[in-house]
Amino acid sequence: MSNTQPDIIKDFPRVSAEVVNQAALYQPAIFADVAGRRGVMHGRVRALRPNMTIAGTAFTVEVRPGDNLMIHAALSLAKPGDVLVVDGKGDETCALMGAIMMNAAKKLGLAGVVLDAACRDSLEIEELGFPVFSVGTNPNGPTKQVGGRVGHPISCGGVTVCAGDFICADADGVVVVEREKIESLLPLAAHKVTAEAKRIAQIQQGDTAAPWLTASLVTAGVLNEGETL
Repeated sequence: MSNTQPDIIKDFPRVSAEVVNQAALYQPAIFADVAGRRGVMHGRVRALRPNMTIAGTAFTVEVRPGDNLMIHAALSLAKPGDVLVVDGKGDETCALMGAIMMNAAKKLGLAGVVLDAACRDSLEIEELGFPVFSVGTNPNGPTKQVGGRVGHPISCGGVTVCAGDFICADADGVVVVEREKIESLLPLAAHKVTAEAKRIAQIQQGDTAAPWLTASLVTAGVLNEGETL
């Protein structure tokens, strides 16, 4: 009997809705820091509009450049709260999704779409109020003829994404956190938010110098031991 997985994996473990709701309180930048500055997609994958944000679980799709057949398959299987994360190979020669598919995604209760490829109908998508992250826009439409994979690990924006991972995104970009790790990062995220708020309060009181700066300059050999700026 073959152990080869099918091209379409219809279901998989997901981050729980409770954990997603807790994680949604934090910016992607917070998770990027507490996760060791890992899991951040290339800046080419950015919000279609700056006010768009995403928090949800990854439903992964791999397509051939310029073909969206497998995205349609994924839409038929995705669950509320999922984020379609599409490895489109960074192609900008045509749009893989537009207003029709985005309307379907919103109606299905998806949390958003992340495309390492282009989209179209940007004004309609803005009016729809559905969060989309892509490498840009292009009015040219895709083909629907070439197979791919759904539910498998992919590379999107230079980052490995597995189905069920936590996805968060805002105007700064997209961050991926492994499904098995996200819950353990929540206390670290809360601590970092508190620490940053404290530091900003100190700055507003006039303490603008970074407290670690002198020691780091000495370590880097820029200052001598005992020397200050």
